[in-house]
Formats: sequence, structure tokens, C-alpha cells
Amino acid sequence: MIRVVVVDDEPMVCTHLTTILGSAEDLDVVDQAHDGAAAVEAVIRHRPDVVLMDLRMPGVDGLTAIERINELRKPPVVVVLTTFDADHYVTRALRAGAAGFLVKSTPPEDLIGLVRVAADGHTVLSPIATARLLAGAGTRVDERARQQALLAGLTEREAQVLACLGAGMSNAQIGNQLYLAEATVKGYVSRLMLKLGCANRTQAGLLAQQLGL
Repeated sequence: MIRVVVVDDEPMVCTHLTTILGSAEDLDVVDQAHDGAAAVEAVIRHRPDVVLMDLRMPGVDGLTAIERINELRKPPVVVVLTTFDADHYVTRALRAGAAGFLVKSTPPEDLIGLVRVAADGHTVLSPIATARLLAGAGTRVDERARQQALLAGLTEREAQVLACLGAGMSNAQIGNQLYLAEATVKGYVSRLMLKLGCANRTQAGLLAQQLGL
């Protein structure tokens, strides 16, 4: 079972999402939270696999909650699910440690599939969020130069693993692609995130896409 915590300041939204996800045999919504502080407590209490996180909430907002959750030991995958798809929301959420960004208009059947994909270690981004990120990347020449310098510091194998992350591959898929043991791939991914200053594999994958890997 994939254990899920749903976070939204509107109880009716939480109930709606719980109904949608609960219709899948392999998804179990173990708790609901209505602000960021309660979200962190729910994660500590239930140790879910995936958290669906709204951004704008009273008290502790979603961005702060994402940061706090990612400071925990073995944090769950956090996927933002919100009505706000502006560039700065997408960027800030991913920098805070979110592994994906979806809008609430995502069809129910797609949402179920995307939660499964996120739990399996893949990046999940709405088409709107992806377009905004890639469009904005081309306007920052200084940032691209910094990224190119980071890329130059990678070994050939590390660059290959980074390219696979950019394609949204899981560790098992990368291992099959590059003929490496999954534990070896995990080591490469950890070193890549350290070298590149990325909080998670989603950020590393976006960097790979921005660099055209």
C-alpha cells in the first residue's frame, strides 16, 4: 500500500481528495491536515510515502512545511497540489524540496496515477509547471553559466546518471540503462545531489533538462 497524507486548509478539499485516492486499491490516505504545522505532525506520526501539499494555508504555509518535512530523517515524497501555478510558486516549492508540482484541475484518474509515479521515485510536474520552468531557465545566463561549471565537475558516469534523472528514471531503471547495481546508482545519485547542491532528485532532473542532457 502507498500511504498518503493529504494537506489542505479546506476540509471539503481534503475529503474530496481522500475519496478519489481511496478508490484505488493500492492507495491509503492515513491522515488529513489543514495547515503546515499539522502536516509535519502527521508525517512524523504516520510516516507516509507521499504527501499531497497545498501551498497557501493559514499559520504555517505549505512551503515552510515542505522545508520542515525534508529536514526529517527519511522524509516522504512531497507533491504540491494547488491552484497556484505562477513561476515563483513552482520554483520556490521545488527549491524547498518538493518532488513534484500539480494543479488541482488534474483529472481524478490522472491524480491517482501520478501519486503512484511519485511514490516510485519519479518527478511529477503538470504541463503548465514544466513549461514555466523551462521557459524561465533560458533567460538567466549567469545561472546557466554556473550550472555549466557544475556539470564540468562531474565524471562521465555521473553525467550519464544525471541525464537519466532528467528523463525521470527511477534508480532501478537507471541501473538497467547503465548496467549498474541499484545500490551503486543510489550512491551516484547521492553524490550528484551533493555536488550540484540539489535538495532532491527532482531538482537534479530539472537541472539536467535545463542543460539539455
